[in-house]
Amino acid sequence: MSNIVYTETVPDKEAYLNLFETTGWTQVYPVSAEELDRGNRNSWYLVAAYDRDRLVGFGRVVCDGVTHAMIYDMIVHPEYQNKGIGSTILERLVRKCKEHRIRDVQLFCAKGKQPFYEKHGFLPRPLDAPGMQLKRDRG
Repeated sequence: MSNIVYTETVPDKEAYLNLFETTGWTQVYPVSAEELDRGNRNSWYLVAAYDRDRLVGFGRVVCDGVTHAMIYDMIVHPEYQNKGIGSTILERLVRKCKEHRIRDVQLFCAKGKQPFYEKHGFLPRPLDAPGMQLKRDRG
């Protein structure tokens, strides 16, 4: 889409919350606009996509600046999916990591999105690979 503008600035917190809510993730872990904004501001690098003044896509990297980077919150508004916006965001995030010679770039993949990331050179981790996740309290 030629009218999409990409920036490296933290989006307005309410606009970001509205985009974030399109994923359904807030049902898994409720989070406020202020908390999301703090996370975005603490990111190493981010890319936001706009259609005029409307935030329609986003992705960010949390990184130590040397060895490890993790891509989070790859989001494209459902009305804008399959138009190349996610690919452009991901390519910019990965390019930034490569420019800084980050050796290990990982991401979490939402259910059903694995083919998208594989198309961009990501591989699923083997089931016997290292890595764990802290179990959330259910209380």
